Amino acid sequence: MLPAATQRTFSALVLVAVAAGAVAMVTQDWAASLITLVGGVAAVLLGIGAPVSREELPGMLAGAPAAPIGMDELIEAVGQPMLIVANGRVQHANQSACALLGQHIVGEDVRLAIRHPGAAERLATGEPFDGTVDLVGLGALDQRWQMKISTAAGGQKIVHLVDQTGSYAAERMRVDFVANASHELRTPLASILGYIETLEDEAGDEPALRRRFLKVMFDEARRMQRLVEDLISLSRIEAEKYRLPDTPVDLLDLTNDVHAELARAADGRGGDIVTALADDVPPVTGDRAQLSQLLHNVIGNALKYGRPGTPVTVRLGRDGRMVRLSVSDESDGIAPAHLPRLTERFYRVDAGRSRAAGGTGLGLAIVKHIVERHRGRLDITSVVGTGTTITVLLPPHGSAVTKA
Repeated sequence: MLPAATQRTFSALVLVAVAAGAVAMVTQDWAASLITLVGGVAAVLLGIGAPVSREELPGMLAGAPAAPIGMDELIEAVGQPMLIVANGRVQHANQSACALLGQHIVGEDVRLAIRHPGAAERLATGEPFDGTVDLVGLGALDQRWQMKISTAAGGQKIVHLVDQTGSYAAERMRVDFVANASHELRTPLASILGYIETLEDEAGDEPALRRRFLKVMFDEARRMQRLVEDLISLSRIEAEKYRLPDTPVDLLDLTNDVHAELARAADGRGGDIVTALADDVPPVTGDRAQLSQLLHNVIGNALKYGRPGTPVTVRLGRDGRMVRLSVSDESDGIAPAHLPRLTERFYRVDAGRSRAAGGTGLGLAIVKHIVERHRGRLDITSVVGTGTTITVLLPPHGSAVTKA
C-alpha cells in the first residue's frame, strides 16, 4: 500500500495528464496541451519538494487558489458536451452532456448513455482510440454530432461532442442550390440545342418556321441571362450581408423612379400601378442599387401574377419608428402552406406559370437578403382568391438599428 501522500501525488499527475489531453482535444493545439502538461507536472513536483513553514503558509494561501480544480470543474468549463469514459462507463460528464444525453448518465454503461453503434464500438472496449465518429439522431432525429475521442495515458477516453447540425444544413442548402441552378440552366439550354438541331435539318429552309424557332431560342437565351444575373446578384448581396450600408437613400424619390421605369416597360400593365406615397417619409440607410432591385422585384412580381386590368398598389409611409413599403395585387392569392417557403431559392407555387411569366425563382430570395442586410423586416400575407401583399419595414437613417 502506497503512502497517502504518494497516492495524492500520483492522482494529481494523472489529473494533469487528463487535463492536457482535454486541452488538446478541444483546442487541437498540441503546444497548449504540452504547456498544460509541463506546467501542471511542475506545479505538482514543486508542491512536493518545497516544504512550507507555518509562518509562510498564510502568505502563500492569500495568493493561491482556494482548492485544486477537480475533473468535474475542468470539463464543466467546456461549453460543449464532454465526457470522461473509463472501463466502459461514464466517469464524468459536464452539464452540457447531461442536458443532451440525460442527467443519469454518470456511472452508466457508455453503450446506454450514447445509444449509437459507432460510439459503443469505440468507447466500450479498453483498446485505445483517437479519432472522430459521426453520430446522427443523437438528442433529436435531425441532429448531427461529431464525436471526438482521445485516449489519455491512464486509458481513460475523453469524449468531446461537437454539434454539426448547422454545418450539415448549410452544406445541404449549398448542394440543393447547385442542383437547382444546374437544372434551371439545363432546361433552356436543352431547348436551344434542340431548335438548333432542327434548324440544321430541312426545317431551316422555311422562313416562317425559322423565325419562330429563332424567337423561341432568343427567349430561352434571355431566360438564362436573367437567371445568371440573379445568381450573381444573390451571391453579391450575401457576400455583403455583414457590411452595413451607410448612405442615406430617399425612398420616396427612388420609388417614383422605379414606378416611372416600370410604367414604360411593364408590357402594357404599367398603367395598373397605383401609388399612395407619403411626403414626410424620412430617408433610410441603404444601398440605393439594392433597394432599387427590391422595388423592381416586388412590384414586378405583383404585375406578373396580378389579374390583368386590376391595380397594383404601392404604398409608402411611416409605421412607428420604421419606414413602411407595401405592394398589393389582386390575384388568385397564395395558400397558407406556401407562404413560409416563398423566399427559398427556386421555390415556386406554380412552376409552369412562373417560367411562362419569365420568373427565375430567385426574386423573393433576393428581396429577403436585401431586407436582412438593411436590418429590416419582410412580411408576406395572402388571401386565396383575393390577392397578396408584400410589406417591407426599414429603419430610418440615423436610427439605433442602422448604427448597430
